[in-house]
Amino acid sequence: MPAPSDILVIGGGIAGLSAAAALSERASVTVLEAEEQIGFHSSGRSATMLHYALGDRLVRALTLASRPFFDEPPATFGDVGHRMPVLVYAREDELGGLEELDAEISRFVRLERLDAKAIHDLCPLLRVGPGGAVAGIADRNGIRIDPHALLQGNLRRLRDRGGQLLTGQRVSAITRQEGAWEVVTGEGDRFSAPILVNAAGAWADVVAELAGVRPIGLSPKRRTIITFDAPPGTRLDGLPFAKTVGDELYFAPESGRLFASPMDEVPSDPCDAQPDEYEVALAAHRMGERTIVKVARIHSKWAGLRTFTPDRHPAAGFAEEADGFFWLAGQGGFGLQTSPAMAAITVALITGEQWSVNDVSAEALSPGRFFRQPA
Repeated sequence: MPAPSDILVIGGGIAGLSAAAALSERASVTVLEAEEQIGFHSSGRSATMLHYALGDRLVRALTLASRPFFDEPPATFGDVGHRMPVLVYAREDELGGLEELDAEISRFVRLERLDAKAIHDLCPLLRVGPGGAVAGIADRNGIRIDPHALLQGNLRRLRDRGGQLLTGQRVSAITRQEGAWEVVTGEGDRFSAPILVNAAGAWADVVAELAGVRPIGLSPKRRTIITFDAPPGTRLDGLPFAKTVGDELYFAPESGRLFASPMDEVPSDPCDAQPDEYEVALAAHRMGERTIVKVARIHSKWAGLRTFTPDRHPAAGFAEEADGFFWLAGQGGFGLQTSPAMAAITVALITGEQWSVNDVSAEALSPGRFFRQPA
């Protein structure tokens, strides 16, 4: 059996790696990842922006707390993103939703109100005027996150501090013995630590059940993305991440092309998600409805899983019925942009260090909230 660690982390996505990297300054940490590469199912398949039109007030507070990291990432991380404007736009019949979103987001970031002409100036690809976008809000200081750079930066930090990542280690059994969690993988390898962090993404409930811990009711949802050529002559630099006020469509420039998603949330079992032809066609169709772009040929397509708790807030905290079993799950589609704050929260909850995230309480993230009877 390998030498025991202080902390075992199951899951090599952004949740597990960022928490492991932060914890490794204080403890010996081993990360077990089932796949042969990190971020395989969700983090590495995300077309991620740091923006405030995602989630609710708690998610926005976590995003705001994470913003300083992305503004000035540690030197060992290199560039983990670049500035890209964020545009949320509305047709005439969607103006009420835009007003509500504006009022909520403006608590966290400075927004600019746009009329149809200003929308066209920022994003000439959008249909504007009657039947198209007539109003919008823009955050000129959004950040397009590089998932690969963020994952690799956290992995370097983990290793520099003496922690380790082991890939191809799919967990098959978990038991609690003499004050420590013992984890057995499909390869027959055994690992032990007094604290086990369950950051297994879509598989987190499965991991809990292996450990004899009550699942919290996670729901993996499939999301689809396509890439395609922009119209000839389109200047991609300066284009925003553009999103409908409702969850219908987003698109942005991507490596010399455009990408788009119909913002699908299709229930899925934990799996290697693959794009469904209906959602692929839906993305192309909605681009034709909302923009002047005709998707003549799809260059590439992929899908990933976004996993939610029942209230769509992350779960972070120790299981009340199992000593040393720590939940870190349910980051949905906001795991990358909130990972610095969630890593700091994980450190505070495990080590007892000072809580440093404003407007977010331990109770709001506690996995125990799913089992308590309402008063």
